[in-house]
Amino acid sequence: MTERETTRLVAWSQELRQVHLRLRDALSVTRASLADGTPGEAATRELLLYCHGFCTALDGHHQGEDRTLFPAIAAAHPELRPVLRSLEQDHSMIAHLLGSLRAAVDRAAPPEELDQHLDGVAAIMESHFRYEERQLLAVLETLELDAEPREVLGPM
Repeated sequence: MTERETTRLVAWSQELRQVHLRLRDALSVTRASLADGTPGEAATRELLLYCHGFCTALDGHHQGEDRTLFPAIAAAHPELRPVLRSLEQDHSMIAHLLGSLRAAVDRAAPPEELDQHLDGVAAIMESHFRYEERQLLAVLETLELDAEPREVLGPM
């Protein structure tokens, strides 16, 4: 195995950590936009922009994992299939929560309601990320997967 191949193999675990960090940051920016409390149309547009960007990024990350990463892990490590099923169930739950958040933002729900939606997304997202990292980072350090990071981990 060449040094470049070894670097690419280890990079999948680093890529996942970086995507999770960027998604955590995107959620933080979205929450800060809501907490700002600036009234008016400009603040609403800003919140819509942050929420849309965050929701799209998180959803794209999970779709990439479901479509490309998890099948590759299942093929190389069949013993992890129950873990992958659990993570896919989390993805479904998070997608539902993101849909509810989008609907609340689209109808200009009050800040308290939006904050509750963000609390729910944040709690499930953080629990999911921690579990995924505990279960998969070591596997990702040895996973042979010839694909672009955006295809595998989403558009972050």
